[in-house]
Amino acid sequence: MDRTNGKRIRAYRKLKGYTQQEFAKEIGVSVSVLGEVERGNRLPSEPVVERMATVLNISKQDFIS
Repeated sequence: MDRTNGKRIRAYRKLKGYTQQEFAKEIGVSVSVLGEVERGNRLPSEPVVERMATVLNISKQDFIS
């Protein structure tokens, strides 16, 4: 995962109307971890990627290249 994927995650989050705080709570991570993922500075674990996709109602491939 790189910055592009993090930006994609952020775009989908915003498109679905979630704030960072709300989305972080839904996927079970801290806001700081989510921010690092969105900036491309941190890779989310596979379970977190699965929760992101589920909460956003998209496939993992939609935001992971």
